[in-house]
Amino acid sequence: MKNENFSYLDKVHRWGTVWNLSVMVVLLAFPVAISLIFKTAPDKNGLLFGLLATAPMYWAVGIIETFTYIPMMGAGASYLSFVTGNISNLKLPCAINALEQAEVKVSSEEGEVISTIATAVSGIVTTLIIILGVLLIVPLSPILNSPVLVPAFAQILPALFGGLGVALVAENWKIAVAPLALMLILFVCVPALNAGTVGIMVPVSVLFTLGFSRILYKRGIL
Repeated sequence: MKNENFSYLDKVHRWGTVWNLSVMVVLLAFPVAISLIFKTAPDKNGLLFGLLATAPMYWAVGIIETFTYIPMMGAGASYLSFVTGNISNLKLPCAINALEQAEVKVSSEEGEVISTIATAVSGIVTTLIIILGVLLIVPLSPILNSPVLVPAFAQILPALFGGLGVALVAENWKIAVAPLALMLILFVCVPALNAGTVGIMVPVSVLFTLGFSRILYKRGIL
């Protein structure tokens, strides 16, 4: 009877925690199983130095993304995204677009449901496309590698974010000007920044935008 009194968000957090922990166990089980089957283990020094070089960055990004994406996507969509990945590339744009089309806020229960459904559908569609890609990669390789189509594939992500960005910038142009200028300056002046830094730069941009928006609000511009 107690479970029947749980709210929607209570159930989201409960099952989200269960499935995230389950996926973590499954991911860790594979290397453990390989070690047991082949009776071998990674070099301790190599593993330690590898973790020291990479773990702090991923822990920092993980903490930042938790505080960044959940207010934008909602709890259910965030749990799904953290398991399936491709948040900034696919899940976040799909969730935001669904919320915009439905004209609801992610903080509402309706927004939570819509955002979660959009993220789940995105994951299913991505999986189906990957399956089709695996099946068709050989027969379609000559066409996909055509010099005519190669430049188009390089513009898929810019086109995706451009379409979403135009609507969001037009609606909130006072807020959007500063983060757009900051990112343009950083990526032009610091060539080392590339697609691999998206996980860090997106949260940085969000925090900068929040600070800038508060300044505008305090001055009565917003």
